[in-house]
Amino acid sequence: MLIRQAKKQDLNEIADLLAVLFLIESDFVIDRDKQIRGISLLLENNSKGIVFVSEYHGRVIAMCSLQYLISTAEGGLVGLIEDMVVETKYSRQGVGSRLIEFVIEYARNMGLSRIQLLADKLNKPALNFYKKFKFANTNLQVLRKMLR
Repeated sequence: MLIRQAKKQDLNEIADLLAVLFLIESDFVIDRDKQIRGISLLLENNSKGIVFVSEYHGRVIAMCSLQYLISTAEGGLVGLIEDMVVETKYSRQGVGSRLIEFVIEYARNMGLSRIQLLADKLNKPALNFYKKFKFANTNLQVLRKMLR
């Protein structure tokens, strides 16, 4: 298995993975055009973040994006992990663990002082997965307001 930066040629496979993820996450709706547009924005602008994929036998089987934010609390750059997903066929085989470890190390090497992520509170397997990598709950609650 190879972990690498995503390329434009990966868009369709990434959109397929996002569909798997959005079936689990009740706050999001599968809209292939929107998902491709969002990933394309990240691929075109590395100053905003980076998308990593796990490739196996020439196929993208997992993905994770790391987006950069400025934190006034930390006084510098932090990261937001989004869209961590492994193709169902390859789950529980260490693919996700290797990918998240890669992203954590990448963030550390980039000098980010913190990484955070959002996970569906009903997705117990995902919450347990992240706890293994020492992601901890905070006292903050996520709120959102849709503008379109």
